[in-house]
Amino acid sequence: MLSLPPLPAALFSRSVWSLLTLRNLKDLLDLYPRVRAWLPAGADLYEILDYESTLELCDTKGATARFQKRQRVKFLQNNIIAFEDYVWGDGDVLADYTCSPGVVADRYQEGDRWNLLISLRETKHKGDITEFHIERLEKQSFMQADEWQQTEIRHRTRRLQMNIIFPKRRRCRRALLTQRRHNRVRVLGPAYFHDLPDGRQLLTWERHHIDPYELFTIRWHW
Repeated sequence: MLSLPPLPAALFSRSVWSLLTLRNLKDLLDLYPRVRAWLPAGADLYEILDYESTLELCDTKGATARFQKRQRVKFLQNNIIAFEDYVWGDGDVLADYTCSPGVVADRYQEGDRWNLLISLRETKHKGDITEFHIERLEKQSFMQADEWQQTEIRHRTRRLQMNIIFPKRRRCRRALLTQRRHNRVRVLGPAYFHDLPDGRQLLTWERHHIDPYELFTIRWHW
């Protein structure tokens, strides 16, 4: 592993480019988590303009689920070549995974979470806006009568929308939203539910102007 002294933010792109040229992904992964320590206080690599996730429960047993995530991202620094994603939950949460644009350069498990590093395959600069589409298949992840879905906010986010689609023959009976940072609990009543044309049930919740390090959890009984 390369021994790297502390670097100013201005040298980040040059260092990462050298690592990519050498095809040394392990060194890149060791370097990437240190980026925030080099940046000025309060700085970030990007912000999320719009974040929409949809969890589709594909069968009445909860054995198969499809998760889709759309993030419209505005980059706040120059020479950015990577994007991060993170996954956790019960069962096989990474039975299948696709993202566009970019390709998964590496993934590793840290505690109960998977961290994924997505190579953008092009350089982004301050002010650039890109829309990411991520889809994954989950197996044996929602097998209980009481289940949950979480969204962790790591970057400043202007809008978040969480959707859950229930099967036609197994609808949600009750749902709660918890917000960790402010220790809030909200009952998601009938106003948050809608019927789709095919008879399935859709639960939708959204929030605007969210600071980093917030965690939202929808818990439901079905």
